[in-house]
Amino acid sequence: MRYYFYEHKTSNMSKNYSLNTNGYKSKLNLLETEKGIKLIKDNFERKLAKRLNLQRVSAPRFLATGNGLQDELDGSQVPVGFKTMFSDKTIEIVHSLAKWKRKAMKEYGFTNGLGLYTDMDAIRKDEAVSDIHSIYVDQWDWELIISKEDRNIEFLKNVVTKIYKALRKTEKVVEKEFPALKSRLPKDIHFVHAEELEARFPDLTSKERENMIAKEHGAVFIIGIGHALSSGMPHDARAADYDDWSTSTSENTRGLNGDIIVWDRVKESALELSSMGIRVNNESLVNQLQLLGQTEKSGLEYHQDIIHERLPQTIGGGIGQSRLCMFLLQKFHIGEVQASVWPDEMAGFCRENGIKLL
Repeated sequence: MRYYFYEHKTSNMSKNYSLNTNGYKSKLNLLETEKGIKLIKDNFERKLAKRLNLQRVSAPRFLATGNGLQDELDGSQVPVGFKTMFSDKTIEIVHSLAKWKRKAMKEYGFTNGLGLYTDMDAIRKDEAVSDIHSIYVDQWDWELIISKEDRNIEFLKNVVTKIYKALRKTEKVVEKEFPALKSRLPKDIHFVHAEELEARFPDLTSKERENMIAKEHGAVFIIGIGHALSSGMPHDARAADYDDWSTSTSENTRGLNGDIIVWDRVKESALELSSMGIRVNNESLVNQLQLLGQTEKSGLEYHQDIIHERLPQTIGGGIGQSRLCMFLLQKFHIGEVQASVWPDEMAGFCRENGIKLL
């Protein structure tokens, strides 16, 4: 079976751009918002590092092309590239550090049970901007070395639970500093496989299913994103060469990856905070390249390192910094917690509705 990516659509912002703000009014002024952003980033970063045993490292903002280290996301976005005075090679702004991290683990000499995290800043010029999407992307990229025996669903769930506990602890810190921001996350995160979700809501789109399950449970981790479901389509697209979405985890399900999604009461919709998973091994990499018709990539340096088992087994992911700040500070628009560039119509709508973009 050949798998196809969803078509990527660029933003088509009409002059009549509008959203239902549900009477939204920020509970924090601009100065309090800036203090809240720093509070969240400082606290969550420390809690994440402690729970997953991670060491902070420096990371590149751009990479040379040709070695396979650039993360192509779902294959739909063209990286921002440039050339230097000292080389004819094209340099690309990173889309994420999913593959760079795994190679760095080996270079730094990390051992089983130890990992790294870093700040990742990206420019995704083809992003369809909205109240939750920006052309500027900031996230914590993290990676942890695991054993071959850890490549299972229970280990994945255990790591997700640790991350979720760090989220809840950070939410409590925010509430203590800003009493108007009452905690909303449930005690536990709910796990559901994408196949199970499709079977439950067969007539809904994947995003509509996310809304239904997130509203019901408050916080969910959807497992198995990338592999075709019973309908013939994946819940969402994933690249072939970082998360393992094709390994069979039971008789009827596949995937060792997923997304952390919460119910955003301000926007009354699901909000994805993190995409993560156990990374491909030699078998799943070859399989996924075949499924996506990308076998020509198998000759790249990075892919050869995986095929010949020269890189460690890892689990990793990205956690959106602005997304997390937006959620915990109970903001309506992501531009309230990050400085970016927006379409004139969107900026005008925000001004008219008292939404203060940074």
